[in-house]
Amino acid sequence: MVAVDMRNVRKVFGSSVALEDFSIDIVSGELVCLLGPSGCGKTTALRILAGFEKADAGTISVDDKDITSVAVEKRNFSMVFQDYSLFPNMTARQNIEFALKSRKIDASQRTAIIDRMLSVTALEDQADKFPHQMSGGQKQRVALARAIATSPRVLLLDEPLSALDAKVRESLREEIRRLQREIGVTTVFVTHDQHEALAIADRVGVMSNGRLEQIATPRQLYEAPVNPFVATFIGSINKVPAIGISDGKWECWGSALTGSKSSTPGESVMVGVRPEDIRVTPEPGGSARLTDMSFLGPITRATIKVEREESVVVDLMSAECGSLRPGQEVHLSLRPDLDRVVVF
Repeated sequence: MVAVDMRNVRKVFGSSVALEDFSIDIVSGELVCLLGPSGCGKTTALRILAGFEKADAGTISVDDKDITSVAVEKRNFSMVFQDYSLFPNMTARQNIEFALKSRKIDASQRTAIIDRMLSVTALEDQADKFPHQMSGGQKQRVALARAIATSPRVLLLDEPLSALDAKVRESLREEIRRLQREIGVTTVFVTHDQHEALAIADRVGVMSNGRLEQIATPRQLYEAPVNPFVATFIGSINKVPAIGISDGKWECWGSALTGSKSSTPGESVMVGVRPEDIRVTPEPGGSARLTDMSFLGPITRATIKVEREESVVVDLMSAECGSLRPGQEVHLSLRPDLDRVVVF
């Protein structure tokens, strides 16, 4: 069942178009990330969904009910911001209770709900502490507990982890995903961090210049991007030459590949190839030369200069590249099961 449906939404600030023909549907219980660079419109989309901004055109529906003109306080949404927005003069318990009091939930129910929220967010030992006595990760967990305590129809997260250091951010994103699955709340998570989005989302919507370029599962986005923007924004990618052959396919380093657009025989283009899709074989007299290697634990990243072409980056399993050395001449090929590439 579709919980959220934003259809043909447009928003303009002065002469700047923040959203243009933005449409997305979100299934009940799903966690969807809106991902993109700064200024792409993802936070504007979230604020319009929340009711903090009014769309210039388009409609917003929740459970098939049009809420385009419904006031913020009547939408039964909860929102978590990157700056926590906790009351500094209230303890963790009191911050959570405030949200429940605002919904006029009676005292006995409040106590049970608060205890449950403190438990699921592992905050029992922080219950009577004030925000200034807690770490950034603990404060963000309080903000999450407060947001989900009211059983919102939709949970909105606006870059909630961006103010935290890398280790805490990684831990808390796993906590958010666990909580979201346990509670089953439909969630929209805005971030500019692709690793964050790919790690926790059921689907990721990649945005650029106010438009939704593609929405798909993390694996689909990575393996089958619909255009060059998505291909270059998600992960690393090499641009390598390809020639059109029969059946609308492209020939690249001896492999026949389906592209994001069909070919004309003899047509020359550049196609995108992920670093892990390239195979490297030592070969004296080969047309490529290994120029640099960086050990990254299980992966070794190699830079390889191809004759008359730009250098490519290749990710190799460290355990399998012991015979490779900078300066070697090598032969490059593509992973045998690779069958699709994006055409630039």
